[in-house]
Amino acid sequence: MSCITEAKKNPMEAEEKVMKSTLYAAGLAAAAFAASAAHSAEIEFWYGNTGAVEEAIQAQCAAFNAAQSEHVVSCVGQGGYEPAMQKAIAAYRSSQHPVLIQFFDAGTLDLMLSGAVRSVQDLMSDVDWDDYVVGARSFYETSTGELFSQPYNGSTLIFYANMDMLGDVGVSEIPQTYEDVVTVARKLKDNGHECPVLQRVHPWFSLEQFSARHGEAIASNNNGYGGLDAEFTFNTGLVATHLQNIQSWRDEGLFRLPTDVAGGKNAFVTGECAMVENSTAHYAAAFPAHGDAIAIGLPPIYDGYQRHNTLIGGGSIWAMQGHDDADYDAARAFLNFVRQNDQQIEFAGRTGYMPVTNSALAALLASDKSDQLEYATAAVGVGSLNQPGDENSRGIRLGFYVQFRDVYTEEVTKALNGEQDMQVALDNAAKRGDELLRRFEKTYQGVSLP
Repeated sequence: MSCITEAKKNPMEAEEKVMKSTLYAAGLAAAAFAASAAHSAEIEFWYGNTGAVEEAIQAQCAAFNAAQSEHVVSCVGQGGYEPAMQKAIAAYRSSQHPVLIQFFDAGTLDLMLSGAVRSVQDLMSDVDWDDYVVGARSFYETSTGELFSQPYNGSTLIFYANMDMLGDVGVSEIPQTYEDVVTVARKLKDNGHECPVLQRVHPWFSLEQFSARHGEAIASNNNGYGGLDAEFTFNTGLVATHLQNIQSWRDEGLFRLPTDVAGGKNAFVTGECAMVENSTAHYAAAFPAHGDAIAIGLPPIYDGYQRHNTLIGGGSIWAMQGHDDADYDAARAFLNFVRQNDQQIEFAGRTGYMPVTNSALAALLASDKSDQLEYATAAVGVGSLNQPGDENSRGIRLGFYVQFRDVYTEEVTKALNGEQDMQVALDNAAKRGDELLRRFEKTYQGVSLP
């Protein structure tokens, strides 16, 4: 029966039903409004990690959403750091970009000058940014000391050794200098050991981390912090000497220098090699092969050099331009959440990355978790990042640096394969790198570094 027919038959009853229907609709509208008000913003955070780290990021996002009802953050994996940035910049041009994006260390300058991001220190002026460890804060801050992105999944370089193997040749302490490393390596070789030292030549190891902890620049203008007209300088000085040294140590049978990623990790993980420089996040994979014999320490330096901080690896979180206040309120809430001590500790335990603030490290060391396997590298790694710094150990502020890493690896690999002299390789890498820098400078002509 239609409402009109029913109204004619029983006007009072029909009026009552209409009133109930109106109240029900109003109730639905109020509920919808309340639900909308309860979530003042729903934002996206794009990240590049996969595997166990992706699982940890998703768990952290779920924890944030469960911990409060005002905001919702959707964490969306992009399958890699570079695809994440490329997609985010493309989305920015069509105004479909996320509020937050994670990107890795090598792309810092590219994002700073993209015009698509704003500094987290500007977004959250009330945060104690000085609580971040030296090597993390300096890498992501501007030339004037303003933190541009929030350090997130942080790692750095440390030194690993199997003390049972070293003990077989009378060595009871992990070497601290390259001179000591070579002395121990010769003892191991004389004792029949086929791989005393595993050494990766990827620029993160043999160029960036090596130069930073020795206080040496890889480019002029303090690695680019002083301006876009920087030029590469690593082909002369200590880096050139070091690359020639490790090549000669390889020829002597002391060092193994794999150029592929798998070879750079597996030979120590399987227990084949006695010593290695590697990331703090490498511990969980290496421990099963070495057990209680594994020891960790600061990465070696050459005699006569003062130790400086190593650089942060991994990634940081950036805030993108072009969103409204409600979106940025949600971004602040999420960034504050992941910075909490307990969240940093939980994330470190799940991923092998380190806490990136001094307060989170202190909380970890004061807890009953400090002796657990998954946190074994935290104190040494943060200690390495917190070594005294200078203008040459702040970080890398060079354009098209992701592409330069490929150039460097290609040229050095040719030298290790006997296709060219090591000095020629370094000269070629510097020349090709300078061409990338000039292209970058031309792209951003007239733009000042933040």
